[in-house]
Amino acid sequence: MQWQTARFTIDLARPRVMAVVNVTPDSFSDGGRFFSTANALRRCEQAIAEGADILDLGGESSRPGTPPVPLEDERARVLPVLREAVALGVPISVDTYKPELMREALDLGADIVNDIWALRQPGAREAVAAHGSCGVCLMHMHGEPRTMQRQPMQGDAVPQVRGFLRDATAALLERGVARGRIAWDAGIGFGKTVEQNFALLARQHELLADGYPLLAGWSRKSSLGTVTGQPVNERMAASVAAAVLAVERGARVVRVHDVADTVAALKVWQATIAQVATQEQRSQESPSP
Repeated sequence: MQWQTARFTIDLARPRVMAVVNVTPDSFSDGGRFFSTANALRRCEQAIAEGADILDLGGESSRPGTPPVPLEDERARVLPVLREAVALGVPISVDTYKPELMREALDLGADIVNDIWALRQPGAREAVAAHGSCGVCLMHMHGEPRTMQRQPMQGDAVPQVRGFLRDATAALLERGVARGRIAWDAGIGFGKTVEQNFALLARQHELLADGYPLLAGWSRKSSLGTVTGQPVNERMAASVAAAVLAVERGARVVRVHDVADTVAALKVWQATIAQVATQEQRSQESPSP
């Protein structure tokens, strides 16, 4: 499986690590440590050194209760970092739902549009469709960031998420966007209960049946805090465990804050999978008694 993006065709034969780079003063996970352009670029370079395959730049926090950021503020945060980051030799994703910023970011060389609204804002689908090859990640969100956790979705989340992503994908395909450019994200924590989030992980195979690569974003989410009792700054181990479980269940990209630890854990998982494959091959080659 491959993911076509603007400058790179990403081979998903092995799971890929997408590093979160929050260029915001109010991130729930890092407290705005990378708010300045210089600090954000240092974060980009550190993440690559730790093994990140993709960088995800975001200029607006999506934590519950957060008000929208004006377009000009988001532009001022993201674009200076993007101008430098595109020279770092890895795919660059821009986490935005604003079509104006999508177009500007793509013009500057961004590879992927990662949209928590799944391109539902007016003009967003057109902005992506107008580009010949950029990648796009469509995410499910119930409600909107300011209120999504006050009234989370009801019922079985898995078929609802799958149906939503199918519809969002169909709208892009109708505009001529190739299947190979599209990835899905179930939107862990976005308007869902703890039980629904873990159901999406346990039954992740149901989201894979349509053939689109799945991006899993479990890193430091509140559901992990609920089951572990840990505050956000102590959820590294739980985040890494969730990332490995997601990959084991078929996710091809994991979006994380703790890059080095996730990369190390996935290497252990890959070494184990390689041994399983070796043993299966030997069993097939051994003559029957």
